[in-house]
Amino acid sequence: MPTAERNLIPDSIADKLIAAHDGDVALLYIWLCRHDAFDTDAAARELCRTGAEIKNAYEKLCRMSAEQTTAARRLPPAEELPEYTSEDIVRRSKADSGFQAVIAQAQRKLGRALSTADLKTLFGIYDYLALPADVIFMLIGYCIDVFAEKYGPGRLPSMRSIEKEAYSWANREIITIEQADEYIRKQAERRSRAGEIKASMGLGARVLTPTERRYMLSWFEMGFDNESILIAYDRTVINTGALKWGYMNKIMLSWHEKGIHTAAEVAERDSRAPASAVKAENQHRSKVSGDELDRLRSIYEKVKNG
Repeated sequence: MPTAERNLIPDSIADKLIAAHDGDVALLYIWLCRHDAFDTDAAARELCRTGAEIKNAYEKLCRMSAEQTTAARRLPPAEELPEYTSEDIVRRSKADSGFQAVIAQAQRKLGRALSTADLKTLFGIYDYLALPADVIFMLIGYCIDVFAEKYGPGRLPSMRSIEKEAYSWANREIITIEQADEYIRKQAERRSRAGEIKASMGLGARVLTPTERRYMLSWFEMGFDNESILIAYDRTVINTGALKWGYMNKIMLSWHEKGIHTAAEVAERDSRAPASAVKAENQHRSKVSGDELDRLRSIYEKVKNG
């Protein structure tokens, strides 16, 4: 068998899979190498196993990944990866089966041969940031999915983009497949929420700017629900005649300081809401469409009436 194919699974992981004496664990590992996130139903269907068997295998695999990572030396991420030479890359790619596997998976997922610069960056993620091979597999798949969703099918991220995300994962201490899977799931939920809010704000498919995205994510982090964000949006448009993110953020920060995070809490504890909405409607009727005002009234009535 060719060397590149033989080393698709790092020796350290292969040894652990063999020592586990569990075929389901080995099968699930191979399945995860071909997929970007864990899905119990999909894995059970494709591997002809029950959901309980897949969950049990996944838990064992997570324990194995955690044990491997705990033993690894971890360094605090710097602003830039160390300078690696071409000789460093050649030597490690020949001697380190884990890095061999990372190269093979990266080239397969990105659909191209990696340049020397790409290999140096990839090695830095593996060596300096000390992300395990299986976590890097998920990292690359995640970056590909997000990039395609953001810029359209067929568009692939650069290694520089993957490196940037790798720093984020390292800083968050995402070092096991379980942690990676949880992070990917939460990010997918956030993107879905952002899409719903964008649609309600009339932004359609427009990609948020980095600043707009930071605002949106900060509101999610603060614990606001979608409806409270939309109430703040309505108030912003009524009071300013346009969507002004800085103004809207001041409203969110004010509510956050008061412990207000849901639409019901806005109606109950922000006594200015109904009055200011009526006053703003009279002052700025010419600036805001009738649909916007109707939606604002509907939201307040819905919250007020329970």
